[in-house]
Amino acid sequence: MPLHRHRSGTSRRSGTSRRSRLTVGGTLLAALTLLLTLPGAATAAGPDTADAPPARGTARMGQGVIEHDGQGGLPRDPRVVQTEGVDVSSHQGNVAWQTLWNSGVKWAYVKATEGTYYKNPYFAQQYNGSYNVGMIRGAYHFATPNTASGAAQANYFVDNGGGWSRDGRTLPGVLDIEWNPYGAQCYGLSQAAMVNWIRDFTTTYRARTGRDAVIYTATSWWKDCTGNNASFGAVNPLWVARYNTTVGELPAGWPVHTMWQYTSTGPTVGDHNRFNGALDRVQALANG
Repeated sequence: MPLHRHRSGTSRRSGTSRRSRLTVGGTLLAALTLLLTLPGAATAAGPDTADAPPARGTARMGQGVIEHDGQGGLPRDPRVVQTEGVDVSSHQGNVAWQTLWNSGVKWAYVKATEGTYYKNPYFAQQYNGSYNVGMIRGAYHFATPNTASGAAQANYFVDNGGGWSRDGRTLPGVLDIEWNPYGAQCYGLSQAAMVNWIRDFTTTYRARTGRDAVIYTATSWWKDCTGNNASFGAVNPLWVARYNTTVGELPAGWPVHTMWQYTSTGPTVGDHNRFNGALDRVQALANG
């Protein structure tokens, strides 16, 4: 019997000890949970990855539109004929081109390069796949004016998919010049320096291909980072980004737009666009 009482006492003490440890553990967990909900807790616990810049090479057309310009409704029924198109990058991976073609998409632009350091690994599937289903297609370059000159980036673009041929199905290359996803929105350049950089790119692209590059931009960015420079409108077709019911104000120098990126939430591929004219006008741009 004494032995029995001894075991019983030990058991009671062990149970009490375990309960104490569980109580302490629960208290610590509750305290930690409270700490993480306090303002600034994420900073104290470590860097906030949500605010970290994206990886180099991952920038895509229109990435900053919603953040900087907001988003409204879809376009109203157009008063003139327009032709549906899409733009794609590595974010879309292998694209269902036949599905897009069947939905009425007739032209496409594919990201080829960024800076002088990145080539889209899905470029062949996207560029050739769109062509193979019957689309008129072209390539675009995401500019990073703080990493290399305009001429260097134009040459890199042409050498890695951004060229042009008079086959009636290849559109001229696009300079995607917009908010910097990796840092200061104007890439640390003055307005005059940005204009010179863009001219360096477009002049080099013209010399290499015989075509004037299309300029893709947003009006608010163009105002902030070029001072609303009006010197490109007479030569370079405009592709304007605005996610709203109308195309809105255009950058200085362009009386009309050629293309309009109007949403990033399309059903098959997010980024959808309208060419300002019927399909024969898309073909005319391809033919030069």
